[in-house]
Amino acid sequence: MHDLISSRDNPLFKRLKKLAESARARRETRTTLLDGEHLVEACLDAGGRPLTLLYSESCAAGGWQKLSARCEGVKVAALSDSLFAELSPVDSPAGVLAEVAWLNPAPRAAAPLVLLLENIQDPGNLGSLLRSAAAAGATLAVLSKGCHDAWSPKALRGGQGAQFVLPMLLRADLAQWVQTQNVPVWALALGGERTLFDTDLAQPAAILVGNEGAGLSEEILQLATARVHIPMPGKVESLNAAAAAAVALFEAVRQRTGANS
Repeated sequence: MHDLISSRDNPLFKRLKKLAESARARRETRTTLLDGEHLVEACLDAGGRPLTLLYSESCAAGGWQKLSARCEGVKVAALSDSLFAELSPVDSPAGVLAEVAWLNPAPRAAAPLVLLLENIQDPGNLGSLLRSAAAAGATLAVLSKGCHDAWSPKALRGGQGAQFVLPMLLRADLAQWVQTQNVPVWALALGGERTLFDTDLAQPAAILVGNEGAGLSEEILQLATARVHIPMPGKVESLNAAAAAAVALFEAVRQRTGANS
């Protein structure tokens, strides 16, 4: 049993509290907090290594021991349940947290399939978008300065490990990126002049997705190769950003798999 941290004045707790709450602290240190065994295992599988492994007082005999066996030499600390709850992003904590450095996967050499995100505000949506991009084999995700922090605990839970394997360009100037890259940019927008399914995604492509409420800015729309829409024969006005991006990304997978078969 490790010494139990029960004071908010403990230096380790104070440092972790900043990581849990402050995007600036995460950027400055390029570290974050992972909540739950699954995320810690995903980080380890991707080649990461925790800086600190933490478990709650009520989880003294839990899965942290298995994780600790994979992290020889890593500092392990126990937190009182009340302090642990302050760090966890969920109402019912799993009992395991890890302080880790950001991973920086190398861009893939495959034909570019890029996800461009403008001002995605909801951390769950952002995590889902990154998860779909990682699952589809996207080569890069480019996030505008107005996007939620991709390394926040809630975005990490939504991504379920995507941030460890998906190359990301954070706080980017999307307009500058589009203007300097030789990749067709397909903007997902209601009333687009062509359908997604009539768009060639087997070649290098960037899929552009906008804010959950406001959609894409006119500035970035003007730079897109074309606006494309997803046919929706049902009586629903639109899909949310994460669902629309998933449809587009896996249409690219369908086209590329068919082209290579």
